[in-house]
Amino acid sequence: MNEREFFDFLLIGWFALAGITFVALQFITAPYGRHTRRGWGPELPGWVAWALMELPALATFPILFALGERQSNPVAIVMLGMWELHYFNRTVVYPLRRRAVLKPMPAAVVLMAFVTNVGINYLNARWLFTFGPDLDLFWLADPRFVVGATLFAIGFAINVHSDEVLRRLKKTKPGDYSIPRGGFYRWVSCPNYFGELVEWAGWAVATWSLSGLAFFLWSASNLTPRARDHHRWYRETFSEYPPSRTALIPYLL
Repeated sequence: MNEREFFDFLLIGWFALAGITFVALQFITAPYGRHTRRGWGPELPGWVAWALMELPALATFPILFALGERQSNPVAIVMLGMWELHYFNRTVVYPLRRRAVLKPMPAAVVLMAFVTNVGINYLNARWLFTFGPDLDLFWLADPRFVVGATLFAIGFAINVHSDEVLRRLKKTKPGDYSIPRGGFYRWVSCPNYFGELVEWAGWAVATWSLSGLAFFLWSASNLTPRARDHHRWYRETFSEYPPSRTALIPYLL
């Protein structure tokens, strides 16, 4: 099996993994954050866990960019910048800004996230920088890229703002949970997840690739059940929780 055959095999497997993950998470709530529970083995400090499990996403892309064949391609450089923007925030900024309040995370969860991050980064980076079409500068004016990049920017802004709302809430009430308000919290319980899904939907459109689509579907398979679990927890914990809020998508889900 050569690398391209391996790539195609892994890509098909990732679509299958998205479906399996979605089904599994209907019955299992991932044991971290507010859903932390014993029985999952040794734990790492929360901020360390977040940095470690997201590190492959920050590091793999520039490595595969350097090993690829398109270092001077403007489209490849823009795609690299978009990816690194998200994951610098997720790997460095997020855990450092929330260092004091992030709960310990099972090492097993960190390891699973680390491995899956390596895989999905490989699929996206290898496609963009080696196996996919060598896109020229005109792609940056293509409606698919324009729409996708716009969605990516909107989703990133929603994601970052929603995390900041939670950070400020924890700062005012350390060690305790409260009802977040403002921004997209007016409509959904998990706007940070909603923003991330908008980002990766935009990424799939901007790259116009099966690798991007696989990442979006895999993200949705993880974040949709997680949002549902958060939403149920909020409703069970706070009797005054706004009844009009949905879990993930305003007015729909």
